[in-house]
Amino acid sequence: MSVTRINLIIKGLFAAPFHFLKRPYYKLNNGITVVPSLEGLRNEMRASGYFTASCKSLTVMSFRLLFLLPAGLPVYSQGDSQSDNKVMDNITVRQGETVLLSCSQGDVVTHSAWLNRSSIMYAGEDKWSVDPRVSLVTLNQDEFTIKIENVDMTDEGQYICAVQTRSRATTTSVHVIVQVPPKITSLSKDVVVNEGSNVSLVCSATGKPDPTVSWKIISPAAQSLTSEDEFLEIPSVSRQRAGTYECTAMNDVATDVQTVELTVNYAPTVSDGKDVGVTLGQQGVLQCEADAVPPPDFEWYRDDRRIFNGFDGIEIEDSGALSKLTFFNVSEGDYGNYTCVAINKLGSANTSIVLFEVIEPTSSTLLQGPGAVQDGNSASRAGHTSTCLLVLLALQLLLKF
Repeated sequence: MSVTRINLIIKGLFAAPFHFLKRPYYKLNNGITVVPSLEGLRNEMRASGYFTASCKSLTVMSFRLLFLLPAGLPVYSQGDSQSDNKVMDNITVRQGETVLLSCSQGDVVTHSAWLNRSSIMYAGEDKWSVDPRVSLVTLNQDEFTIKIENVDMTDEGQYICAVQTRSRATTTSVHVIVQVPPKITSLSKDVVVNEGSNVSLVCSATGKPDPTVSWKIISPAAQSLTSEDEFLEIPSVSRQRAGTYECTAMNDVATDVQTVELTVNYAPTVSDGKDVGVTLGQQGVLQCEADAVPPPDFEWYRDDRRIFNGFDGIEIEDSGALSKLTFFNVSEGDYGNYTCVAINKLGSANTSIVLFEVIEPTSSTLLQGPGAVQDGNSASRAGHTSTCLLVLLALQLLLKF
């Protein structure tokens, strides 16, 4: 029966030989059981009754036994002093970047390896990691350096560099911290509410370190509303609070920004109408302006009769918040009072506009110059003045005789 024997010094005592048994663990004669997790180690063994370990497997098992022993159980090389354990400062790297792991070598190095969570990444020049992002940078008598590209959160944790010389074993450990830029993962959708409703906006983000989340209104710029929290509450919202709201997630790595549109619906309000004077036969335009969300529909009325576009040569043109009623050739029958009504789903409002006649000056009135007869009242006042003059002249004649 062929077996492979390895002798180690554990706590200064000579350990009995242990055997590779044909099962997924290794049993030492003194009762210690070592359960490997490296799949590559099993692949290096071939089954022929009992497993026969290659030289490469023996090297790996030596390092695994070195680091799988219980804490506080130091390892000694036969006939020499205890191993050295060093701890380097933490390495902080951002997600997606490259991290270099380096440790110093010594004279007459017999074995060296980089391990992560008890898994061997490199044993000397031999790569044991199946991760294509891991590669060897430098291996000489001065340093042993590997690199991990495109670092992710799964790469965070402790890494150990183990170096075995003829005289001692040295381990150097370092903890890699991976920072992740913030990412907004949950955000309220665009909101449409009626005026007076309560509004709640939510913004959640992930990242490492944990990001801070804040809200602010960015349009219209005249408004001022902020929140240093994931939630933004707006009780009894008014139309002035409508606009674009910005959520910002920030940590030491970067910043993520997204926006939400808040639309506030309200019933129409109509500006006071301005009466319009037009000369007979000329063009006249009545205008009606309303403020409403959603934008209003307009209706025009003459007394109780609704006016439609194209009726009796009249044109109605609506453009957003403005409606125009145009008369291309004003007639006597067009003069009068008109009503504009603005309507949306929340209500309506109206205003009245008068179309009145403007009389053009005639040649006789122009000869009389400025201040001549302009209307019936002016003419009657002029006639009354002439009558008084005639009476005064008659009285003077009678007094002479």
